[in-house]
Amino acid sequence: MNRPAISLYELNNLIKGVLKDTLPEVFWIRAETSDVRVNQNGHCYLEFIEKDINGRALIAKARGMIWANTFYILKAYFENTTKQTFSSGLKVLVQVSVEFHELYGFTLTVHDIDPTYTLGDQALNRAAIIKQLEEDGVLSLNKELELPIPTNKIAIISSPTAAGYEDFLDQLANNPYGFIFYTKLFPALMQGERTESSIISALERIYEYQDCFDAVVIIRGGGATSDLSSFDSYLLAASCAQFPLPVITGIGHERDDTVLDIVAHTRMKTPTAVAEFLISNIAETAMELDEMAHDIVSVVTQRLQDEAVRLSVFETKNTFLLKAWLKEQDAILASAKNVLVRGLQSSHKENQNKLSSFQDVLVRESQQLNKESINNLTVFENTLKRVALQKFKDENTQLEMFDKHLLLASPENILKKGYTLTMKDGKVIKQSSVVKKGDKLTTVFADGKLDSIVN
Repeated sequence: MNRPAISLYELNNLIKGVLKDTLPEVFWIRAETSDVRVNQNGHCYLEFIEKDINGRALIAKARGMIWANTFYILKAYFENTTKQTFSSGLKVLVQVSVEFHELYGFTLTVHDIDPTYTLGDQALNRAAIIKQLEEDGVLSLNKELELPIPTNKIAIISSPTAAGYEDFLDQLANNPYGFIFYTKLFPALMQGERTESSIISALERIYEYQDCFDAVVIIRGGGATSDLSSFDSYLLAASCAQFPLPVITGIGHERDDTVLDIVAHTRMKTPTAVAEFLISNIAETAMELDEMAHDIVSVVTQRLQDEAVRLSVFETKNTFLLKAWLKEQDAILASAKNVLVRGLQSSHKENQNKLSSFQDVLVRESQQLNKESINNLTVFENTLKRVALQKFKDENTQLEMFDKHLLLASPENILKKGYTLTMKDGKVIKQSSVVKKGDKLTTVFADGKLDSIVN
């Protein structure tokens, strides 16, 4: 049968004409970037996609391209405004023209971009993550942890080649107080798509040895700020928020905090600032200990002086009372003696034998009274001495307790716990790089020193 027909080229040409005649010259569209790539001529080829409300299934897709001269300008404008790289996975608002080529088909050519739309989408995503963390009840969990005293055993999550990591270690090692820090690096990627999983993996490794550390430091320092979106991650933030050790961040940026900064125990701007924070924390503790030691010595000294004065006054007062009592007893005895003499004289003539017997009884009773008075005085004196001696022992025991507390905080005691110092030429070795084969090393223990030769 002879049916009317047109060629494919003619059909595509008709479609091209219809689109050109019926559609506006340019549109503003909302979409997500995908498969972004730049060829050697500087032209950018990509796909624009749209997903369903759950963000899973694709419901629309179109091929897009940005000519080299336009891409050069738009890329710089977008990245300078949003502080992140123009790449796949971005929600964008772009101005496009619809192109339909007989050979290459449907294409959206980009002429302009609105970076504020992307910023708004990022802010909404960030706010949603923070809200979800708050609803889950984990947003402030890490902030509620207390930093151990001292905080000097540090697990570090960073790239081993990062300048910020070296700055952090140098700042700790050369602190003006000479504090010793024990650090362990758990390497992780700090930029790129694998940042989130890499840091979480490092946290899992630290968790296995959590008893060995006081805190976790996540430092980045330098690098492109465009990679900071990796730190606005729910999984990463939730992992840090629920971590059993305090997390301190020093990601090295001046803009608003990332979600990771918000959930961390402490947020500092740079790795160096994190080191200064740790040094300052121990310095404050050391100052408090010095003040406590000074206060203890002052209180004990003053207490001893006060007790010595009280004891002296107590002894003086009781000696005075004892003398007064003895004097009173002597007066009583003298008075009784006078009465007796007068009685004896008046009755001497009447009954000499009766008087003699009465005199013997009186002498015995007087002796017994004097003996009892002396015994009472002895008991009183012994009681006084015993109370004073017990009081002195109690004060001396309390002073010994204060002295033990001071001893526990001494460097010698720290060595007794199993820590050692390794020295070369009389200087403490802080880095293995300064040790060479054949060097003579001295290891200081709590009970002595041991020399060794490096093989």
